[in-house]
Amino acid sequence: MIEIGEAQHRVLEDIPLLGRERIHILDALGRVLAQDVKAVRDVPYRDNSAMDGYACRHRDLAGAESVRPVTLKLVGESRAGSPFEGFVGLGEAVSIMTGAVIPRGADAVIKVEDTVPDGSAAVKCLTAPRPGQYIRAQGEDVRAGETVLETGTPIRPSEIGMLATLGHGYVHVYQRPIVAILSTGDELTDLDQPFSDGKVICSNGYSLAAQVMEAGAVPLSLGIASDSEEDQRSRLLDGLRADVILTSGGVSVGKYDFVKSTLSEVGMKVKFWKVAMKPGKPLVFGTIGTKPVFGLPGNPTSAMISFEQFVRPALLKMMGRRALFRRVIEAVLAKDVVSEAGRLHLVRCRLIEENGHVWAVSTGTQSSGALRSMVLADGLMILPPSRRVYAKGTRVKVQILHSNSPLAHASPFWSRDTARDESMLSQTA
Repeated sequence: MIEIGEAQHRVLEDIPLLGRERIHILDALGRVLAQDVKAVRDVPYRDNSAMDGYACRHRDLAGAESVRPVTLKLVGESRAGSPFEGFVGLGEAVSIMTGAVIPRGADAVIKVEDTVPDGSAAVKCLTAPRPGQYIRAQGEDVRAGETVLETGTPIRPSEIGMLATLGHGYVHVYQRPIVAILSTGDELTDLDQPFSDGKVICSNGYSLAAQVMEAGAVPLSLGIASDSEEDQRSRLLDGLRADVILTSGGVSVGKYDFVKSTLSEVGMKVKFWKVAMKPGKPLVFGTIGTKPVFGLPGNPTSAMISFEQFVRPALLKMMGRRALFRRVIEAVLAKDVVSEAGRLHLVRCRLIEENGHVWAVSTGTQSSGALRSMVLADGLMILPPSRRVYAKGTRVKVQILHSNSPLAHASPFWSRDTARDESMLSQTA
């Protein structure tokens, strides 16, 4: 039996990075770039206006103010997509729209709000603009030849916008691993099969598939295998075309726990068996060639928590991710918690943010078969094996399990109550 940190290290040192594939940028959301992306042109491509107003020469408006306006002659218009082709000379201006190209000769923009029309061919300017005022300079965002996005960058909506800006309709990303999932046990029945006394619905096949999908990989169901070495061997051989093999059940020391030996028969080299954690102790990890193989416990909660600690980081690494683990925060125990000495205890908990503190509350029973405790959980308290009783008020580490945690949500920083918003901002500044 090994410690959880050592087990995670042994898993990740054996995980291969998958190959590349070329996909459309709208299919790339959540994927990881497998290429550097360089700019082939400046962005913006030309100097353009940040405001609706008038392109002018700043020195022509020196000293202009509301009580002493300066009048400029209008010689044309520059619209986005339809630039003014002429030249702005002494005492002249060009009407310009946001995003339109700055005409030759102009070096500033005076916004509409700082002007007054003077007939149809002139405008009175009420302020003196600075050189370059309200001008977006050519290349101020991106310079031609610059590496804008690097290999290993996770693709979010902002990256997709940048790829489009740079003219990339297709991009190379790391492939998504196919994960073959096998549930084992004579007691299991599937959703489309008759239910009878003594049977258990195979929830693992669905919860693990959902965890695979949530991580960004592709689940491949191998169905349910009976407690028979022949049946398990046949289904595992079917799963060898996948990138990862994931089983649940049959890896403990029971009379009908054949999965570990059957995996060895189909070529798995065992790297470790049993981890000093609760829940999730009976876990086996190995490889078939370079293919990772995980034999998870059969109890639903043990399987899901083991997936979080070992399988999910492995899948993320295969897809080119660099941040492999869930966020860990510090919280305060709202009630006493009793742990089990000898193994690191991962206690399912709810998180409550109140009066500037984050409180952790156990979800109740910590039975390995209590799936509802996972439904209620925002995270996992990480309780070292050195103590048995953790008293109320103790600070503990908590691994956040999902984005629906209350800590992932915040109130808008703006509302109709302006006075209250200003007070809030002053308190947090």
